[in-house]
Amino acid sequence: MSGQYCITLTTTNNEENKQKIIDVVLTNSLAACIQTMPIESHYVWQGEVCCDKETLIIMKTKKACYAELEQVIVANHDYDTPQVVQVPFIEGYNPYLAWIEENTRC
Repeated sequence: MSGQYCITLTTTNNEENKQKIIDVVLTNSLAACIQTMPIESHYVWQGEVCCDKETLIIMKTKKACYAELEQVIVANHDYDTPQVVQVPFIEGYNPYLAWIEENTRC
């Protein structure tokens, strides 16, 4: 079972945008579980060093869902260039992976 599942990550600094992304992803069964946590992001944007308080959105899903999940995130995100990355699972507890399988449609 391992190898076909992943975490998809994005960030936002807007509570409404966070909830919009979560709602559309879960409504469309593109992730089985979404967790959020407050973070501080340090980065360079348009030649300037920036620091923002953001929310990291962690989505547990299947690799097969990634392309559509990426499109949905970008279409519903309020950033010009949102972070959308996939981190594959190398291993996982089989009952948990089965639960992800049951709760995603891809």
